[in-house]
Amino acid sequence: MRAITNRPSWRGALLILPVLVVLFVIGCVTGRGQPHMENALGELQSAKSELQSAATDKGGHRVRAIEIVDRAIDEVNAGISFAASRH
Repeated sequence: MRAITNRPSWRGALLILPVLVVLFVIGCVTGRGQPHMENALGELQSAKSELQSAATDKGGHRVRAIEIVDRAIDEVNAGISFAASRH
């Protein structure tokens, strides 16, 4: 029998990535979004932490997900810096 835990799975962390990317794009298009960008950054950092804590045997998908999250973090930081330079 499998134990039930309250810990999010790595799949759950990976599923939030497209949502965060959409929020990033919306923030860029509307010219608003620093609070949302900062929240997205925190969520991405949390997702990365969860992925790093997951068991390593995922056929390379966990490592790939961490790389994608790292790129998303870089993009969010670039968006925050860009918006800050425009004010």
